[in-house]
Amino acid sequence: MAVLVDLLSWVLLMAGSLFCVTGGIGLIRLPDFFCRVHGASVLDSLGTILLLLGLMLQAGLTLVTLKLILILLFLFLTGPTAMHALARAALHGGMKPDVAADTDEVAP
Repeated sequence: MAVLVDLLSWVLLMAGSLFCVTGGIGLIRLPDFFCRVHGASVLDSLGTILLLLGLMLQAGLTLVTLKLILILLFLFLTGPTAMHALARAALHGGMKPDVAADTDEVAP
């Protein structure tokens, strides 16, 4: 049973790491600020959740797990709020979304 828990925790840790790295690459590759903010917030939130779940499995039922749950709740509430505030500040500052990237028109 311990081997199964270790295997599941490592799968969660590796998947979380992959999502965080993909979010970092998305910050470089996506075309405009709003796409970058969206990609980074979604992938980093999912990556963080998976990483913390993997760490909780590694820690077992201890005080460390309770602390990780509190960190998870804090990040789950503040991550999307911070990204929303960044997007609103960019709109308020005069930055416009690139709507040409959102159209389905084919360039000649």
